[in-house]
Amino acid sequence: MGEFWSELRAHGASTKDRNILKSFDKPGRVERFSVRADGLYFDFSKTQIDDGALSLLLELARVKGVEARRSAMFSGEKINETEGRAVLHTALRANKGPIMVDGEDVMPEVLDTRARCLDFAEAVRSGSFAGQGGRFTDVVNIGIGGSDLGPAMATLALAPYHDGPRLHYVSNVDGADMNDALQGLDPKTTLVIVASKTFTTIETMTNAQTARDWMAKDVSDPSAQFVALSSSTEKAGAFGIPAERVFGFEDWVGGRYSLWGPIGLGLMIAVGHDAFTNFLNGAATMDRHFQEADLADNLPVLLALVGMWHNQVQGHATRAVLPYDNRLSRLPAYLQQLEMESNGKSVAMDGTALELDSGPVVWGEPGTNGQHAFYQLIHQGTRIVPCEFLVAAKGHEPDLAHHHRLLVANCFAQSEALMRGRSMDEARAMMAAKGLEGAELERQAAHRVFAGNRPSTTLLYDQLTPFTLGQIIALYEHRVFVEGVILGINSFDQWGVELGKELAVALEPVLTGESDGAGKDGSTLALVKAVQAVGGV
Repeated sequence: MGEFWSELRAHGASTKDRNILKSFDKPGRVERFSVRADGLYFDFSKTQIDDGALSLLLELARVKGVEARRSAMFSGEKINETEGRAVLHTALRANKGPIMVDGEDVMPEVLDTRARCLDFAEAVRSGSFAGQGGRFTDVVNIGIGGSDLGPAMATLALAPYHDGPRLHYVSNVDGADMNDALQGLDPKTTLVIVASKTFTTIETMTNAQTARDWMAKDVSDPSAQFVALSSSTEKAGAFGIPAERVFGFEDWVGGRYSLWGPIGLGLMIAVGHDAFTNFLNGAATMDRHFQEADLADNLPVLLALVGMWHNQVQGHATRAVLPYDNRLSRLPAYLQQLEMESNGKSVAMDGTALELDSGPVVWGEPGTNGQHAFYQLIHQGTRIVPCEFLVAAKGHEPDLAHHHRLLVANCFAQSEALMRGRSMDEARAMMAAKGLEGAELERQAAHRVFAGNRPSTTLLYDQLTPFTLGQIIALYEHRVFVEGVILGINSFDQWGVELGKELAVALEPVLTGESDGAGKDGSTLALVKAVQAVGGV
């Protein structure tokens, strides 16, 4: 397992029962276990990390080569070794080069594609590029995975900045998703964006054909209202989309990291040139901080190390992401993909089995909704769930400032409650004040005990602006990178998504009766027969 992991495990065991609240008795804890970066404030003092643990974690990052690997990524080296690719989504938000891949500066093409996308978005927004019934009122973005989660999340997050057509996102091959998205839309004033890097993704292309058929009922030339976000101009052309409306990106941009380029076209249309540029600038600012800040003051590094302390050191298998910002309601789902597709691996870069658990299960919901759902388990369940709170100091609705004040109070109160808990003596006093006595007092008091001593972190930002959203997303991207480097895995491939897709293709003819399913297991065949028996598919 290695010297540092062994030391960390031993240190983690020695601090496992340490009272987090009492650690604040020693002056300066908050200052030592928090960091500020360009308007973001990250507080990890409500954890069991102490000076010794932090020192070991930082040394682990150095020994595992985080700094060298970081330089390799930003310089265009092919750190995605299983696919032989560079990892340069950061170039999509850069403003200048050179950034070299295989001896060629990629920035001229990046900047040209960005300009083309932004110009097209402005043409849609202004009405100079219109539908066959007039100015576009609605845009339907069809994608899946990284071609959907990122832009859908960001479009919702930046709702206060929308001044373009309405955006609708379709990802699921379930016909209900497409049907519901198209309800009430006018085909003559609807633009369809088809986002598929290869233009072969079966769910996306099935949905694209359905949208085309829907539009063809009322529009003489449906292809005139389609746009492709794809690297395959040929396949998009075969679908009827001309090259001038195909916006591509290179193989050194992974799907879940692609929001910053053409995959963000829907967001560009929704918020416009200036807001989208500020979004990119926020991410670029985080890139610079990640590259330049010392590890001990580096926000992505510290976020990663805290996560690894909870997961790999203390053995907490899940992580709750809890944005107290309703417009970040899709952020937990976005981070699920970002982290679990990136670091959900069991094999190290050299092909050997991992000696440690890899990434945690990431989940969550916005506050305060979650408080009335799963917080019961977080507070009083038998398993410890480290929590990551996010909250803005200011909202976008000045007339509803009292709402935001209550929201912030709830966020801070939840992290305090997780740490502080409630003792049996305190619970007894509560029940005694209600007039209970004897065995009934003891019984009722037991149900009101909170173990406390449960860790959390808080990311505080001024307001959810395009710039801030860019910072936050880039922060989590780099956090995933640091965790992957320390674990020794490739965070930029995703072979785990392939097998199920291959088997689905083979199963479709079994469902239609064209194949007898020879070689399939008994359970799968029984499920097929059960569907067929009720007239399904």
